[in-house]
Amino acid sequence: MKNKTGGLLLIVLILTNAGFAQQSNGVAPKATTAETTLSFRDIPELKQAFIDAAPKDKKDNIVVGELGLDGGDKAMIVKLAQEIADNKLDPNDSFLIAYKGKLLFESYYRKGRINLPHFQASATKAYTCLALGRAIQLGYLTMSDLDKPLISFLKDLDPTKFVEGAEKITLHKAMTMRSGIRLSKEQRKAFEKTPAQLKGQKQVQTFLEHSAPITSASQSFLYQDDPRLVMQVIEAVVPGTAQDFIKKELLNKMGITTYGWETDVNGLPVSASRSSLTSRNMVKWGILTSNKGKWKGEQLIPEAFISKATSRILVTGDDDVYGGGKDVSNQGYGYYWWSADLKYKDKSYFSVSAQGGGGQYIILIEELDLMIVVTSHDNDNSTLQIVAERILPAFVE
Repeated sequence: MKNKTGGLLLIVLILTNAGFAQQSNGVAPKATTAETTLSFRDIPELKQAFIDAAPKDKKDNIVVGELGLDGGDKAMIVKLAQEIADNKLDPNDSFLIAYKGKLLFESYYRKGRINLPHFQASATKAYTCLALGRAIQLGYLTMSDLDKPLISFLKDLDPTKFVEGAEKITLHKAMTMRSGIRLSKEQRKAFEKTPAQLKGQKQVQTFLEHSAPITSASQSFLYQDDPRLVMQVIEAVVPGTAQDFIKKELLNKMGITTYGWETDVNGLPVSASRSSLTSRNMVKWGILTSNKGKWKGEQLIPEAFISKATSRILVTGDDDVYGGGKDVSNQGYGYYWWSADLKYKDKSYFSVSAQGGGGQYIILIEELDLMIVVTSHDNDNSTLQIVAERILPAFVE
C-alpha cells in the first residue's frame, strides 16, 4: 500500500455499540485488574462510548496523528461513530482509523477496552499465515516449498496407512482451504472421544487415515481444518516449538505482550481461532501486512509471500459475503485472507481482509493505502458494506 511518497496508509476500524458520550478526561477506557480475569461474556458494557479524533501516543510503535488534519473527513467519521454509539448501526466493540501510517481515530464501545484483548475467532487464521511467512523469511521453508506435498515436512507419519491421494495436499492447497480432506461429523465426534490420537502429528495421521480419498474433485474450497495442517508444518520445521517461534519472531518483535493464544488438542497453538488481541495490537498486524512484511525497517516476512497471501487466488462467489451488502462483490480468497471489491460511486476498490466470526476484521485497500480492522461480538454485521458506503467517501472525496 504505497502512497505517492512511498509511505503506507493504514485505516483500522473497530466498531462497537453504546450510548454516545465522549470521555471527558480524554482517557481511553481500561479494563480493571478484576475485569481482565473475566470471560468475555462477563465483561460489563461501558456506560459511555469513548471517541477520540486525535489518539494519544502510547509509545507502542504506532505513530499517531489527527483525523482531518492528517487526512480523512472528520465530520463523516465522527457522525459514523455517533451512530454506532447510538445503536443505529452494527453493535461492535471498538473502532480505530489510521491513514498513511498514522493512527487518526480511536474509539471504544460496549465491551471494548484499550487494554483488553478481544477474541479474534477466524482472524487467527491470518496470523497463522503470517507465522508461516516468517518461517520462510528465516529460511526454514522456501517459497517453492508451498507447492510440495505437505506430508513431506512431517516425519512422524506413516504414509502406508494414508488414503489415496494424500500426497496431493500441498501447503498451497492447505493455505487456500483446498486440502481435499473430507471427514464426517460422526468421525470427528469419534476422534474427540479419544484425544490421544490427535496429539502432535497423530492428528494429521488420523485425518489422512480416515478421510475419503483425496481427489481433484474433493480439493475444492471448504472452510475447515486446513490451518491445523499448516501449524503442524510450522511446528515441524522451526527450532523449538511453534508457540515459542510465534512469540519470539512475531509477537515480541512487534511489541505485542498483551494477548491470548490458546492451545489446540494437538498441543500446538490453535491455528484457526481462539487467539485474542487488543485493538491496537490488531493495528500492528495490519501495519506488518500493509508494509509488505516489514516492521520498523526489518523484513519479517517475504514481500512475495505477502503479495501471494493477500491476492485473490480463488473466487468464492457472492452468495454469502460475510459483512457484505449491495456495494460488496467478487468475493475471493488467498492464504487465509478474504478479498472483495468495495464500490463507491462508479469506482471499485480491491480489498483483502482477515475475518473472524462475531465481526472481527482487518481490511486492507491497497489503492487507497487504507486498512480497516473491526472487532465485535455480533455475527449479523455489515462491516464491509459500511466501509464501502461510509468510510471510503471520507478518504476519497
